[in-house]
Amino acid sequence: MSQPSRPLSVLLAGGGTAGHIEPALAVADALRADDPDVRITALGTDRGLETTLVPARGYRLELIPAVPLPRKPSKDLITLAPRMRSAIKATRAIMAAEQVDVVVGFGGYVALPAYLAARKRVPIVIHESNARAGLANKIGARFADTVAVAVEGSGLTNATVIGIPVRPALAGLDRAALRAQAREFFGLDPDAPTLLVWGGSQGAQRINTAVSGAARELADAGIGVLHAHGRKNTVELPDDLPTGAPAYVTVPYLDRMDLAFSAVDLMLGRSGAMTVAETGTVGLPAVYVPLPHGNGEQRLNATGQLEAGSAIIIDDADLTSEAIVSQVIPLLLPDGDGAARFAAMQAAAAAVGQHDVGRELAQLVRAAAGRGAHR
Repeated sequence: MSQPSRPLSVLLAGGGTAGHIEPALAVADALRADDPDVRITALGTDRGLETTLVPARGYRLELIPAVPLPRKPSKDLITLAPRMRSAIKATRAIMAAEQVDVVVGFGGYVALPAYLAARKRVPIVIHESNARAGLANKIGARFADTVAVAVEGSGLTNATVIGIPVRPALAGLDRAALRAQAREFFGLDPDAPTLLVWGGSQGAQRINTAVSGAARELADAGIGVLHAHGRKNTVELPDDLPTGAPAYVTVPYLDRMDLAFSAVDLMLGRSGAMTVAETGTVGLPAVYVPLPHGNGEQRLNATGQLEAGSAIIIDDADLTSEAIVSQVIPLLLPDGDGAARFAAMQAAAAAVGQHDVGRELAQLVRAAAGRGAHR
């Protein structure tokens, strides 16, 4: 008599920032929705947001040593090989204990050790969220079974363009239906036009300074603010904001992005891949302030929404309190000079939304695992 087959066991490798972790968790959610018995193990390090985000979503987290890849000659190059060997050994031990059938990588510190540990052992599926691929995914893609990317031109060959997985709570979000509940949840004015300020999972001090510096002008214009400033940052507001003005609410982090997106009319923030994906998925107009460092990928991330007309860009060097007053406030004034432009942005945003990328990637994962079982 044949033994019943065991549930699929998946190892997710994507740690460090929410931009790596959230797509991984979205795929985990999609896999679990299709099969509640699927075994999901997330790989991480003790220095990333995964230590809080992964357990909070109900998934098992296993930690390995972090192995940052030096971008230029340094003393870290001397110890890179032994540190990488240690991380690979730890990953293979986890793979053996969990009987892993497929490794799914999203970039970050844990991705390359996972790819090297899985090579020639189990299938590897890679997803690249950024407009330009990171080093770990560039290396892993050379021997991966399946490569999926958010947009064309990532630098990864033989890749399937599918977009970015977002959590199910956002993929099917009805912002209008949740608006009243969301505003009550955050203590926002029930009727005032409201701006979301969101510098990503870590916050962005330049954004914090520019917007909080315009707090009085925002209040005078009758605009409410929901400002997520980052756990390591603070925001100082004037003591003499007008009595009766819409609330300017500050929070260190947004655990309920579904309510945050539902509570507001416009988002201002960085254009990291995950921020752009989630903002586009829920149909929210945006003002993006691309991080000026790196190879320009944040500006590229926003290209689709810029071309569609649902977003505008303010360069980081130009982001001041005066820019908030001259370029952002007019968009939210119902009878102001920017009203027509904002109406066009809202219409474009409503048409931008993505399909269920998480479910599509989950299908690619299952297909790769199936091929691996017949090797």
